[in-house]
Amino acid sequence: MDDQKESLRKIITTLALKNEEIQNFVCCLKQNLENLETNSNRVQEDLESEFSSLHAVLDELKEGMVTRIKQERASRTYELQSQLSACTKALESSEELLELANQTLCSSENDSFTRAAKDIKDSVTMAPAFRLSLKAKASDSMNHMMVDFTQERNMLQAITFLPVPATPEINVAECQVFDNTVTVVWTLPEPDTKIDHYILEYRRTNHEGPPRAREDYPWMVMEGIKETEYTLTGLRFDTRYMTFRVKACNKAVAGEFSEPVTLETHAFVFKLDAGSAHQNLKVEDLSVEWDSSGGKVQDIRKEKNRTSSPMHSPARTAMMSPKRAPSARVGRDRFTAESYTVLGDTMIDAGQHYWEVRFDKESKAFAVGIALRSLGRFDQLGKSNASWCIHLNNWLQQSLTAKHNNKARTLDCPIPDRIGIYCNYEEGTLSFYNSRTKALLHTFRTKFQQPVIPAFMVWNGSFSVQTGLQVPSIVLSGQKRNSNTSSSNASLT
Repeated sequence: MDDQKESLRKIITTLALKNEEIQNFVCCLKQNLENLETNSNRVQEDLESEFSSLHAVLDELKEGMVTRIKQERASRTYELQSQLSACTKALESSEELLELANQTLCSSENDSFTRAAKDIKDSVTMAPAFRLSLKAKASDSMNHMMVDFTQERNMLQAITFLPVPATPEINVAECQVFDNTVTVVWTLPEPDTKIDHYILEYRRTNHEGPPRAREDYPWMVMEGIKETEYTLTGLRFDTRYMTFRVKACNKAVAGEFSEPVTLETHAFVFKLDAGSAHQNLKVEDLSVEWDSSGGKVQDIRKEKNRTSSPMHSPARTAMMSPKRAPSARVGRDRFTAESYTVLGDTMIDAGQHYWEVRFDKESKAFAVGIALRSLGRFDQLGKSNASWCIHLNNWLQQSLTAKHNNKARTLDCPIPDRIGIYCNYEEGTLSFYNSRTKALLHTFRTKFQQPVIPAFMVWNGSFSVQTGLQVPSIVLSGQKRNSNTSSSNASLT
């Protein structure tokens, strides 16, 4: 009995689900019918509007051409009537003169005949009839005003509904990813003069390949693109990939989206490990402010959310690399004494990486560089063989120095407010740049025996870090030029 009830319950559940599916489908069909009615009315109104516009253009064209015919007729009529009037007057004068000549010829008096003949001769010489042009000044032909609408008629008869644009195809070989920009290039299967613009959509993802049904990031839309390529600038590559798709649009309708293409956006992403920070440093994500109260004013909830180990850092879960794993300071307390230091939460054990830091130039002291995991909790950056940095000293006079293993070299260069840090782990290169001009400030050359971590120090000041940046092409080209030259900073390595 119980088995039969259970079986019946399953049947009921199945029927209920099927009924719900049918009800949803019925609602969908009803909505489709409503949309069909609305869309049909819309396109019909658009069609009538287009034909009204076409009729208006034809009426305007007809009115203009009729006006030109009337003007041409009026001009020629005036010329011919003026010539006709002049000829009529000349003919009347000539007939009078002819009658006078005939009368004179019949005269029998010699004196009067001689005088009259002389007058007639003078009159004939001056007669208008002999000064007239007997060629019409205007033609009666109007053939140059004839029209032939055969071609236009064929064009009008060829009017049809706009076709749906073809689906573009993204040319992966032509796409470029560099300097935190992405250039996407696409083509159409065949030329289409009806295309008005393109719509490009993209979204960040940590998954390679086509987009999944559920993604953490929404599609971002770029509209009104006139060319078959587009460059996205000012990006922050905080995911491993970006997925792109594009569709073509004419005046009336949009085509289908292209097959999505996923491009790798490799960049170094990390956050600051608040658990390593000195008590006087107030850490907010990627920003740090020196707090003379020793951190007592910081939010307790934020303190609870901090981890003493970066094993579970957001940067680690957001972007992993086969050659990179998070740093680990298991069992270590935060930096203390005069080591106002905080580390990144992701270590570097392979590859080329770049990040930038913007600092307050009024800070009493500031340092940025890298450190080994063995850096002691009392160690100051640059004062042991476990760290390399450039250091800003803002006491009696402002100076910028490169420091390593308690050795320092003063840098003869303007002090920027934003520094770019480049690390090539395999080549043992650590370079610092003015991030705005990409001018090289200093280069350390060494051989890293173990993974390194981004490291920062500030006293009486503040700074913020920007990650998710690719190595700038100008930095890469400069590193290639200098790869075969000896370092001028060997004394600090």
